[in-house]
Amino acid sequence: MAELVPGQACALSPLVRRILAPNPGVMTGPGTNTYLVGIDEIAVIDPGPDDPSHLDAIAACGGDLIRWILVTHTHSDHAPGAAGLKERTGAEVLGFAHREGFVPDRTIGEGFRLEATEFRLKALHTPGHASDHLCYLLEQEALLFSGDHVMEGSTVVIAPPDGDMAAYLEALRRLRAIRLRAIAPGHGHLITDPRAKFDEYLAHRAQREDAILAAVASGDATVDDVVKRVYVDVAEALHPIARHSVHAHLLKLAAEGRVKGADLDGKWTVDPGSTR
Repeated sequence: MAELVPGQACALSPLVRRILAPNPGVMTGPGTNTYLVGIDEIAVIDPGPDDPSHLDAIAACGGDLIRWILVTHTHSDHAPGAAGLKERTGAEVLGFAHREGFVPDRTIGEGFRLEATEFRLKALHTPGHASDHLCYLLEQEALLFSGDHVMEGSTVVIAPPDGDMAAYLEALRRLRAIRLRAIAPGHGHLITDPRAKFDEYLAHRAQREDAILAAVASGDATVDDVVKRVYVDVAEALHPIARHSVHAHLLKLAAEGRVKGADLDGKWTVDPGSTR
């Protein structure tokens, strides 16, 4: 795979180019991917952070052909650049809701279709990582822009209360049923075997859930105790992040009547009345 280099436009298909934002980190991997879709009319997906050099690179690549700016969700590495890119291009900003400082010109949701001269983008509401999360399907190429719902090279953090593990898994299964050629993730390289990636994600979450339930049953009753027991394959420096996904799994198990508890810092027990 070609190296991901910030500021350089890389063609992924006849209709799609990618520009990497210069914001590498623990949560962002090599950085946030910004995508430009179209030739005569361009839609930008996830303008990224409010970084002038990155926004200048996007504007230089698309120029006055940029007509729309779409965000997958309003986290700080995906949406803040929308306002600055709008200033540079005059493009219309679209997203799920007014939130966290993000102000769309138009709110959109499940089933919305952006019709351009050369392409059609369909919005799919995929809560889980964030309640306002949208994926976008480029129907002409069967290409899914997955934001943070699916990433290359890592799994996704689900952090309650906005993150919801049950909703996340349901959305994964729904996306798996779509015939896709590839996934363009918010972080990392193009994913060329979508079905395998969905299967990997679902298997990983099922294994984590089984291990978490076993840890609670053995008497490891706090989230931190469960993290230490279950996340032995993850660097200890990342345990503060992992505890949020453990909490999300426990809340899902509690809703199913399999464990009892509620708080990130409280104690959890296996529900003796559970038959599963």
